[in-house]
Amino acid sequence: MMQARQGELRERMTILGDVNSASFVPWIRRHADKLGLSQDFFHTGADRIELEVAGPVELIDMLEMGCSLGPIDVWVDEIQRKIVDPADTP
Repeated sequence: MMQARQGELRERMTILGDVNSASFVPWIRRHADKLGLSQDFFHTGADRIELEVAGPVELIDMLEMGCSLGPIDVWVDEIQRKIVDPADTP
């Protein structure tokens, strides 16, 4: 399980659209790694990708911006973000 450090957030990010997860998931991993964000994927499908990311909020914002623009074979309709409260996890 990921642990957020001081000054970092954990957020659940849901990416909706025609997301072609086979190519998009590795793309997201590469960009999250470049930004120094830890990530955990929970669902990857043709119309939805759900992941949890941890890191400084400015870098999570940058990842969201990158994902919304995405690679050429992906169409993102919406990205939903929700802060994960450590009290919610078992």
